[in-house]
Amino acid sequence: MRTLVVVPTFNEILNIESMLRTIREVVPETNILVVDDGSPDGTAERAEALGAELGSIEVLRRARKSGLGGAYRAGFGWGLERGFDHFVEIDCDFSHDPRVLPTLLEAAQNYDVVIGSRYIPGGTIPQWTLSRRLLSRGGNQYASLMLGLGVADSTSGYRVYSASALSKIDFRSVHADGYGFQIEMTYRAKRGGASIVEVPISFNDREFGESKMSSAIVVEALFLVTKWALERPFGVRPR
Repeated sequence: MRTLVVVPTFNEILNIESMLRTIREVVPETNILVVDDGSPDGTAERAEALGAELGSIEVLRRARKSGLGGAYRAGFGWGLERGFDHFVEIDCDFSHDPRVLPTLLEAAQNYDVVIGSRYIPGGTIPQWTLSRRLLSRGGNQYASLMLGLGVADSTSGYRVYSASALSKIDFRSVHADGYGFQIEMTYRAKRGGASIVEVPISFNDREFGESKMSSAIVVEALFLVTKWALERPFGVRPR
């Protein structure tokens, strides 16, 4: 299967080289697409130089910081136009361990959507405080209950999608960002009949650079889950 690893970036100059070299080492047969949101720190330029050195690495430059969801939509569209079969979501900051990629890709041979999960047996978040863990776990349980997802970690951003799953999801019309984007993609995959499996992962806080997550993204996700749940009995498609 032809696999594209999509790596969204904004000011990841401290992480980009290590991440790309590790991905290439762990899954040398995959292609990598860096979707850069106009990083002023030289992230895109460094990724292009590494592409020339390592091969099978492309950089898709966007004019400005436009959100995680937008980066993945652009990356998925780019890959589908070029005939890729599977698409990986992964953060550039090593919160998602690229050495787990072979396990996720093995599961993707039998499922449309593979989610790297913190909340199934074997999944861990070693650096989080109890309050942060409870807030995240509670939000995921709320989303699963309200939307009938049957998924323990619908906000996880470490995933593999098949090309057919993306067509079922109609990902180009997904407008949410951050956690909301991940939940909406899960909800649409479930409603579209895609097969979904969770694989345990260990989630780690970034060591270098600054987090892009904000309280506004969390509020957006909670609002959208409630909205979709209220629309659900009427068969309204998320939008």
